Amino acid sequence: MPNLEPLLAPPFLFLLVGLVGLCVGSFLNVVAHRLPIMLERDWRGQCREILGLEGSLDEPAAAFNLMSPASRCPHCGHGIRWWENIPLLSYMILRGRCSGCSKPISLRYPLVEAVTALLSLIVVWQLGPTPQAAALLPLTWALIALTLIDLDQQLLPDSITLPFLWLGLLLGLPAVFIDAGQAILGAAVGYLSLWGFYWLFKLITGKEGMGYGDFKLLALFGAWAGWQKVFLALILSSLVGALIGIALILLMGHDKRKPIPFGPYLAIAGWISLLWGDGIVRSYLAFSGLG
Repeated sequence: MPNLEPLLAPPFLFLLVGLVGLCVGSFLNVVAHRLPIMLERDWRGQCREILGLEGSLDEPAAAFNLMSPASRCPHCGHGIRWWENIPLLSYMILRGRCSGCSKPISLRYPLVEAVTALLSLIVVWQLGPTPQAAALLPLTWALIALTLIDLDQQLLPDSITLPFLWLGLLLGLPAVFIDAGQAILGAAVGYLSLWGFYWLFKLITGKEGMGYGDFKLLALFGAWAGWQKVFLALILSSLVGALIGIALILLMGHDKRKPIPFGPYLAIAGWISLLWGDGIVRSYLAFSGLG
């Protein structure tokens, strides 16, 4: 069996995780842009099938998925060559502009790459070379994709949320984070707590306060962290959401009638709860004199 100790030494491990994080971040930009389009086309296809319609003239016959077609400049259609697609480095070499038309490249691309690398490093720095870190890294990447999609489309795709919900339940069998019983209870509490709030809010106001994707996302965190941290994630996400929402309305003139997606705040709060939830609860109990 090969000796993996050199690969797990902190300097090399952090370098490896940082590079992988940059590459994954580049791919997450593609996921955030293309997955909603893929889902919309799939929904249209299902509707045509249900209605007994054949084909459609408004959709191209060429394949469109996460791998095809190759990335192009949205302004001039210039095909992105391999050396123009190196995370962070290409953006700096090109000085943030397309080599074909010189139009600005969105700053979002390098920011997502850098944030993905940074969060990946934090996970490994906090948990070390452990099964917990190996499980939490893919979840971190999935949460970044969900955050981007929800900000753009107010959508939390089941194709991302549900597999990680099931993974959290399966991780309970060897008790990677919590045991299976706690994972099942956490998933149920996570889903039903927001589901109950949704219907209470709808009965009182006649409006829908959030979507079912939020229920599934909180159920996901319950499966990974247990029912106690479900409520910590709810409190943290509500505080962050309220502060950012007020700031958007007061400082940027955000229309109060336009809904603000809750998924990004829930993703941030759930991720924090997974990494530092126990410490936050202990600090609160000590501060309040209950611990």
